[in-house]
Amino acid sequence: MRLRELVEASVTVGAEASLADALQTTVEVAARLVSARYAALGILDRTGSHLERLVTTGIDDATRARIGDLPSDHGILRVLLRDARPVRVADVTKERQFFGFPPGHPMMRSFLGVPIFVRGVVYGDLYLAEKEGGEFTHEDEELATLLAIQTGITIEKMRIHEGAVNWIRQLEALDALTQSVLEERDVSRLLSLIARHLRELIGARRVLISLPASSGGLRVAVADGEDVEGLIGYDIPADSKHARVFARGRSERIDSILEDPETNQVMARRVGSMAAILVPLVFHGDAIGVVSAFNKDGADPRFTDHDLRLAEAFGARAALAVHLSERVARETVDAILAAQEGERSRIARELHDETGSALTAILLGLAGIESTATLSEARAASTTLRDTARSALESVGRLAFALRPAALDEFGLVPALKGLGGALQDLGGPKVVCEIDLPAGVRLPADLETALFRITQEALTNVVKHAEAETARVTLTFRKRSLLLVIEDDGRGFSRTQSNHGGFGLVGVRERVASINGALDIESTCGAGTRLTIEVPHA
Repeated sequence: MRLRELVEASVTVGAEASLADALQTTVEVAARLVSARYAALGILDRTGSHLERLVTTGIDDATRARIGDLPSDHGILRVLLRDARPVRVADVTKERQFFGFPPGHPMMRSFLGVPIFVRGVVYGDLYLAEKEGGEFTHEDEELATLLAIQTGITIEKMRIHEGAVNWIRQLEALDALTQSVLEERDVSRLLSLIARHLRELIGARRVLISLPASSGGLRVAVADGEDVEGLIGYDIPADSKHARVFARGRSERIDSILEDPETNQVMARRVGSMAAILVPLVFHGDAIGVVSAFNKDGADPRFTDHDLRLAEAFGARAALAVHLSERVARETVDAILAAQEGERSRIARELHDETGSALTAILLGLAGIESTATLSEARAASTTLRDTARSALESVGRLAFALRPAALDEFGLVPALKGLGGALQDLGGPKVVCEIDLPAGVRLPADLETALFRITQEALTNVVKHAEAETARVTLTFRKRSLLLVIEDDGRGFSRTQSNHGGFGLVGVRERVASINGALDIESTCGAGTRLTIEVPHA
């Protein structure tokens, strides 16, 4: 009769749709099979020595709340956890290992505990207490053990099923990411998609994507999840774990951030993290950023090795996506800028050759008329025309310089930058100080010279329009493998929010810096001026 009940109970447990329901059914069936007043099923943590979850029957919610924390691994439970064998006692309160019940815990005397194995590893323990009419028998122990074996098989089956479901979800997420690569060309939006998909897939509370900053550290470009407001733009120090993962090009899983000596604790507190995984975004051996996930959903904030592998798979695709998007964007910008420069050169030539020559001829003709005129009115009129023509010629010269300074093509970047500063001052702009450190006689590639000139031109135009500055400084430094261009002013500055949204004419600067694979860092404080730092690689 009881064997039939066991078979029926096994069928009932195996028919549950979810693991949580199967565990709850197990404790209820176990209590009924052996006539126990109380039953519980404890789930072990990763170490296999502590309980991380307890499913009960016979104890109401109010009593559970009064009891408080889960049972710890001491006393009679420690024997069960350590030895992984059935434990059956008539009166648990008389056992040498008994340490007493916590306040609010119901009195229990008879006790039966059996381990639950999954793939030969202890998954948890089934506890039964307060046998009706006396103590648990050997037959009760056998029934509970058989039920535990069946429960282990059910758990394994559900794990396989859940694993298959998870793999389907992961494939769908990777497919969605691949589709995003094909459709999305804006890098910021693409990174946001990557962060959101990864956070949902591994069950993280927060996901950040950080990119290199000119300061040598990293800067948060994308943040997704709980309480991430204000993290975008956050500077991660160069001595942080993030920076080391970026430099090493190797992933890291951190089970306890507080105990990790390399983790920047200031940032950990800012993010509110206890555990994390950090994955470098690597393309063709070069790291281009770091994706980090913090605090897994649930009671245990730690991530698993599977989460890390999944994040690495995501990271590889994310790096490819970013590379493709940046390349397409860069090629598009390059084409636009090349077309702009070609058109500017054509207009500059026409202004100089045609319009300039025509105005010069007018001046010469007026000079001849003036020398033969006898009436004072004719002289006055010719003087006015001559002044007008001279003014027009000067305006054409300034326009031609703005479109394409002849000095840039004929003499190179240094004279063109100095001429740009002088021209802005002549127009009533701030005093421009140029400090240029390039080896004598060195000419950079034409497209690089053009880009650096336009970046400086747009930046100084922004200073004239918005900064209300008295002085602007342009510094160009030649390094072994890069050029460092710094444009700073002593004007009124602006907030980071305005910078992030492209305020004050910085969109053009960003596009031109991106077109030459440069890095742009903007530092500005309201009332304290602005500093643009552009670092550009060169052969």
